[in-house]
Amino acid sequence: MRPLTPPVLLSAWEEGRARPQPERALLLLVHACPDEPHDALAALPIGRRDASLLTLREWTFGSAFNGMARCPACNEHVELSFTAADVRPGSEAHAEGALEVAEAGYQVTFRLPNSSDLATLHGADRVSARRDLLKRCLLGAQHNGKAWSVSRLPVRVLSAVVGRMAEADPQADVHTVVTCPACAHTWRATFDIASYFWTEIEAWACRLLSDVHVLAAAYSWSEADILALSPLRRRYYLEMVHA
Repeated sequence: MRPLTPPVLLSAWEEGRARPQPERALLLLVHACPDEPHDALAALPIGRRDASLLTLREWTFGSAFNGMARCPACNEHVELSFTAADVRPGSEAHAEGALEVAEAGYQVTFRLPNSSDLATLHGADRVSARRDLLKRCLLGAQHNGKAWSVSRLPVRVLSAVVGRMAEADPQADVHTVVTCPACAHTWRATFDIASYFWTEIEAWACRLLSDVHVLAAAYSWSEADILALSPLRRRYYLEMVHA
């Protein structure tokens, strides 16, 4: 994996604007890993994907994160501030291939969700998406040593599968602890690096294109010439144009 240069990042943003969020996340990895087959990247467990996206984000915009959350107790807006290390699980385990869980006489074989799975669920409501995602990942089951339909697994067994998935791929479901300064309520807020990073890229691309427009109009430089400038040099030229 390699850092995303401004021209590459701008191309990824342009290509991904019309795509749903799961495809955007994969698109960033495709641009960062040009030597890796698309299907191999699409098959990465979500935690592996998100760990790579977190690294890409650090390379692109740094390790500090800021955001807003709404307190579920008093509805107050709360400012968030954390680092990449805060949203990296202590465990770096990233299991791949088929996994198994045994619960109440059932043995279930399953795999971890990946980007291809998420792409098929785009537009579905939350409950349906969770159900269909789990269904896609179930590979087979037995009950007391005999073959059993995965569609007939008890809720208790399905819950055990979901729990084992979380253990095997901790980066796939990351939370940060937030305390409301207004009412002191504490809760765990979900952090989705894929949507967070893309939102930043959107804002960055709009600012950059505006800068390109100003400098191209002032100096007749090409977009490639302007993108080749370091951010510091670009800022100085902009300041001279606006002086």
